[in-house]
Amino acid sequence: MVRFGTGGWRGIIGQDFIDENIRRVAQALADLVAEGSRPALPVMLGFDRRFLSFDAARWFAEVLCGNGLTVWFMKRTAPTPLVMHTVKAHGLDFGVQVTASHNPANYNGIKFIVQGGRDAPEEVTLRLEALMEQAEKEGRAPRSLPFPQAEEQGQIVYLKNPFNGYIDDIAGKIRMDLIRERGLRVLFDPMHGSGAYPLMVLLYTARCTVDHIHFERDAYFGGNMPAPGEMSLAELRQKVATRGYDLGIAFDGDGDRLGIIDRDGRYVTANEILVLLYYYLHEHKGWKGPVVRNMSTTHMLDRLAASFGEECHEVPVGFKHVSAKIEQTDAVLGGESSGGLTVRGHIPGKDSIYAAALFVEAVCALNQSPSQILSGLYQKLGAHAMVEESLLLTEAQKEIIRRDLLERRNLPAFSHAVDRVSYLDGSKVYFTDGSFAVCRFSGTEPLLRLCAEAPDEAQAAGYLQSYKNHILALIKQK
Repeated sequence: MVRFGTGGWRGIIGQDFIDENIRRVAQALADLVAEGSRPALPVMLGFDRRFLSFDAARWFAEVLCGNGLTVWFMKRTAPTPLVMHTVKAHGLDFGVQVTASHNPANYNGIKFIVQGGRDAPEEVTLRLEALMEQAEKEGRAPRSLPFPQAEEQGQIVYLKNPFNGYIDDIAGKIRMDLIRERGLRVLFDPMHGSGAYPLMVLLYTARCTVDHIHFERDAYFGGNMPAPGEMSLAELRQKVATRGYDLGIAFDGDGDRLGIIDRDGRYVTANEILVLLYYYLHEHKGWKGPVVRNMSTTHMLDRLAASFGEECHEVPVGFKHVSAKIEQTDAVLGGESSGGLTVRGHIPGKDSIYAAALFVEAVCALNQSPSQILSGLYQKLGAHAMVEESLLLTEAQKEIIRRDLLERRNLPAFSHAVDRVSYLDGSKVYFTDGSFAVCRFSGTEPLLRLCAEAPDEAQAAGYLQSYKNHILALIKQK
């Protein structure tokens, strides 16, 4: 059964992510396009460097072409933000990226992009699920046209230099002159992913000295998770600190999440990246307006926004909620603690290439290292420490927890006074001292996500332990 989560459909290769299911998803998109009231536009189709991505993109294209649609097909791997930018720039109704983003190497998936270059909203993915179920009940197999034949008939169209417009758009929004003056030395780790090329072009154009690691394609990502977290960037941290680089930059597998390493090897968290960029955009570039975060992202943004006389808007996890709220409120920036962000006026989706270029601009303009900038912000906003953990549970265990925490709304015994509780997405507890704890089911992996933020790490870890004790007691009872 194909089901869509917060980041599209993702499945284990050979188990869920197989030819049959990929074609079923493609037929559902073709059926959705057929429901429209105007002539069908081309569908943009990209793919990342994962195992089976290129083949899956061809299978997907064959079904779309079999239904009479035209497909704009990439000749090479591409980051997800490029596909989003192309959909927006050309006014297309739909785009598709074959990717599982930051998931382990044994996963792959399909990400849908809709008009304006935004993540497909829930009403679109629910309709796709319904169309797949309808086709199955009717015994209707996907219509398909062999790829070579689709090429001959002109239904497969290869865009000429699709990276140019995307890279030029970013370059036009960045103070390249400031970056040229500094002459930064940067070590770049694209984590074997598809986001490598456009950032290299931007940094070289800005006269940075750039070296790289993990640049070549590796469908298994060197045996590591293709997510730019602190543990997965150990090599980047060591080399930046010992070889005299000014900055380390890392992307996830499809180029929509950003990781930063300071010159002393310090890992700059995704929360800190958001805080630093909001501060820079608001105070130094004069971009006035609120900020948006999801419910598992730092409340430092709330305090920073309040210091500006602005508001911080909270939304459920899933970047489509972040981008929608940015548009509704004309927010300066929106992001999440997992490393994704975007800013006003750019594509309404996560883009690590633009975020990285903007971060480099901020460091050059302020003439300080990220740690120096953050030190001043911590003095202003107070200390914040976030602790995160994930639990792998069976479906039966997940149902036990869902009933207890979300239906009956039982809470663990916490050591600090509770102010209020939100069930917008899982269970989020707000404490009277401004700290919080979240327990929610992942929308991209079979995991229970726990996170907490407090003035110090021990207090945040205590909140997580309270949730874990409660969960383990529930499971043990059954």
